[in-house]
Amino acid sequence: MANLSTRSPIRMGFVPLNDCAPVAVAQELGIFKDYGLNVQLSRQPGWATVRDMMFYGELDAAQSIAGLAFYFALGLSKLRRDVAVPLVLSAHGNAITLSMELPPETIRQGEGLAAFITHRWKKRRPPTFAAAHRFSSHHILLHAWLRRHGLEPGRDVEVVFLPPPLMPRHLASDHIDGYCVGEPWNSEAILSGSGWCPATSAELASGHPEKVLLVDGEFIGERRDDTIALGAALLHACRMCHNPDFRSELIEILSRQAYTGCSKTTLNNSLGQTFLTGRGDLDASNFHLFYGNDLNCPTADKASWFLSGMRGTGLLPDNTAAAPLTRLYRQDIYRASENILLPA
Repeated sequence: MANLSTRSPIRMGFVPLNDCAPVAVAQELGIFKDYGLNVQLSRQPGWATVRDMMFYGELDAAQSIAGLAFYFALGLSKLRRDVAVPLVLSAHGNAITLSMELPPETIRQGEGLAAFITHRWKKRRPPTFAAAHRFSSHHILLHAWLRRHGLEPGRDVEVVFLPPPLMPRHLASDHIDGYCVGEPWNSEAILSGSGWCPATSAELASGHPEKVLLVDGEFIGERRDDTIALGAALLHACRMCHNPDFRSELIEILSRQAYTGCSKTTLNNSLGQTFLTGRGDLDASNFHLFYGNDLNCPTADKASWFLSGMRGTGLLPDNTAAAPLTRLYRQDIYRASENILLPA
């Protein structure tokens, strides 16, 4: 491997969420360096900023919602760019949080929401729910949850998009009535008393893929070996993050201002053993999944979950070709990363 002092840094973006854990761990514990990499992290407020910086070539790679890969690759806007997904970083990790003005005893897991909105809604504005990005799993999960309980997004409720760290304060300020987001931004509202959780993403779509490693196509072409090493370093970190014995150290790392800046108590609510929902306690053992079986392999099945969800939210025409999947989800790079993975 080239000397680190002569190697151009890899500019990598992330958003302050619990599932930036592999990125944070790889940086803080020197795992990137162990794989011969110089990685320069860039914390971003939300996915729209990650999208823009990837498009304009200001980032080489990012921890990303999977939908951005399709957004760029399928030409769903003018911001078309060659990108690839050589690694899935996590599964699950999201939840729906509602205002305490939507009472848990009435709404339950969502069964009472439609009747409450129909008969008891007093606000002058429509019921308003937020998701992290239009092309995110949060948007897909929120749509599915609302429809499961008899509400049509856009007709019965309004859906808006906010950066994850801003959601708890918008809920507390009564600008929105609920949201779907990754942790720790559900726990932030729950533990402060301004919100409660009717459903987690593990309950809504068991096994669903969540964050991915998104890499610029030009970077892969010019620095394929570094892309493989980056995948290996992050896979190594995913393996560590999944170890229950490492969770205390993981929480300490994520609590730093460079990452989420949240209290250890807030982070422990979903990374620990028990998730306090505001309506009871849940076993948190599968709230966040980082490693195991084929979780990290960028398979066509994982890509298809997003494509199906995007069609369900009206973001993708039914006749959109799926041919680019093998060029977008790069199992060849993933297997090469596996081959250089250092022992645990």
